Amino acid sequence: MKVDFYGHVRQYNNIKSEIDANLAEVIQSGQYVLGPVLKRFEGEFAKYSGTKHAIGVGNGTDAIWLALMALGVGPGDECITNANTFFATAEAIWIAGATAVLIDCDPKTKCIDPAKIEAAITPKTKAIIPVHLYGQCADMKAIRKIADKHKLIVIEDNAQAIGASGDGFKIGELSDATATSFIIQKNLGTFGDGGAIVTNNSDLDAHVRKLRNHGSNARNVHSFGFNSRLDDMHAAILSAKLKHIDAWNDKRRAVAARYTAGLKGSQHLTLPYETPGAHHVFHLYVVETKDQGKRDGFLKYLNDAGIDAKTHYSIAIHKQAGYPWGKAARLAGSLTNAEYNAAACISLPIFPELAHNEADYVIEKVQQWDKAQ
Repeated sequence: MKVDFYGHVRQYNNIKSEIDANLAEVIQSGQYVLGPVLKRFEGEFAKYSGTKHAIGVGNGTDAIWLALMALGVGPGDECITNANTFFATAEAIWIAGATAVLIDCDPKTKCIDPAKIEAAITPKTKAIIPVHLYGQCADMKAIRKIADKHKLIVIEDNAQAIGASGDGFKIGELSDATATSFIIQKNLGTFGDGGAIVTNNSDLDAHVRKLRNHGSNARNVHSFGFNSRLDDMHAAILSAKLKHIDAWNDKRRAVAARYTAGLKGSQHLTLPYETPGAHHVFHLYVVETKDQGKRDGFLKYLNDAGIDAKTHYSIAIHKQAGYPWGKAARLAGSLTNAEYNAAACISLPIFPELAHNEADYVIEKVQQWDKAQ
């Protein structure tokens, strides 16, 4: 059996009429950039997020650095984030001209460890960027408390957890801004690239709207800015999909529960941890080999069996060849957990349209590998 990692085409075919109708609306309108469909989607996404504002931008990386710039973070400032995430989180800090300060992750959730944040703070620290990794919320209550104590900005990187919530809080509730990505791989993804910032800060909203459009909010009037706009075609796709996101997330959770039930007796794998009281939306279902040296062999075994398993993220940010040692970045304390996660992680296929027999085949093959060790 062949088990794909993504279900993009299946998802499109399931709601083809809705997406096609929205795309036809945009095409017939003749307004493809900063048009009415984008405006409508921004309103829908703000409402879904429980925030006053949503600003569509070119991609998730732009969402982070435009939020940083709008909040006054730049050269001479430091931003704390975790080392075991996609490179773009730190990259956005560098684009804004600030220094990325990498700290370790919590060994259970894999999200940023709040207990490591205060030791990393210096007089240059301006912001904290927690990543809601794999579909699970970072501990925003603890992070907000630290930020308030030290008067720091908080920008949530929510590229992987649309629809998730923490124990007693919603994403976007305890931060100055939240950045998200709509690239096709995400729980809410368009057919290409896209991103957004959601916020309750009206000044930030106005600033980002100018920054994304060549510094302009009136025709022929410009200041310093960029070209980073979510176009109406992508907004149309996302508007159709947004109506289904909670149901799709529930299906992801059901697949995750099926995996966990089938693999709970594993002797050689650590299964995903879900914070009590939180709502994990399983953008990824990530297991870890207890013996790091067995990860690559396990991945090959799954791939050879027709299972398109992957790694997220097999090289920690500070181990990347392109990591900018020097003023652009520094490490704060041990990164043992992040490095272990990078060396041991395997993402099993998970998407709303994954069939029971496909999930059961994955479970069967993983069990066989586990017994053979």
